[in-house]
This record gives sequence, C-alpha cells and structure tokens, in this order.
Amino acid sequence: MSGTSNVGQSSLYEAGDQRNVAQSEIDEQKKENRFHEGKEHSHKALDSKDERSIGNKLERESKREKEGEEDTAEVKASKEDPTLPAKMHGNEPSRGAKVDAQIQAEEEAELKRKGKA
Repeated sequence: MSGTSNVGQSSLYEAGDQRNVAQSEIDEQKKENRFHEGKEHSHKALDSKDERSIGNKLERESKREKEGEEDTAEVKASKEDPTLPAKMHGNEPSRGAKVDAQIQAEEEAELKRKGKA
C-alpha cells in the first residue's frame, strides 16, 4: 500500500494545517496564562471544600466585620420609599413596589393616628 491517499482534495492536507509546537513554547504560554485564569469573586467564603487555612478564614472574617456592611444608595432609597429605586433608574415601579409603598403609607398613618410616630 502506498503512503498517499486518494480521499479528498490535496488542499485539505497541506503541511501548515498541523504542526508540532516546541515544548518550550507551550511552557511559555502556560506561564503567561496561569495568573489570568479563573473568574473574579468565584471563591465562596463558606465553601466546605475550601483549602484555605483556618487562620486565613478567621482573618478574612475579621476584616469583613471591621468593614461593616454599608447600604448602597438604592437600598437606602428602598427603605425610605419602595418605588424610589425604580424611579432613580428612570423606570416605572413594579406593582409589588407600589403595593409596598401603599402598605408603608397606611402603616405610617395608623401609627400617627395612635400617636406613636
């Protein structure tokens, strides 16, 4: 049997289609890509299969406690008026936000009526 094939066109089997890359070039690419892999914030703090030491976990939690969780402008606005976050973005508030605002207004009126507000 000869070393040539009669299947397909000769343009399918040109020498540039497949090439062997030197191992040094592959190693170079691995070194460059190693630090750029993964996604931001993909590490879960409470992952049971986490390989961080207990000391590192405790340090991270103490930093989180010191930082405190401050509310964003949207969260502050939603506590004040449930329809404000949507209005801030130029949208019409959802039906649920409208109902929440109505309930909140009724509760405030009831408290004022009772003299507790």
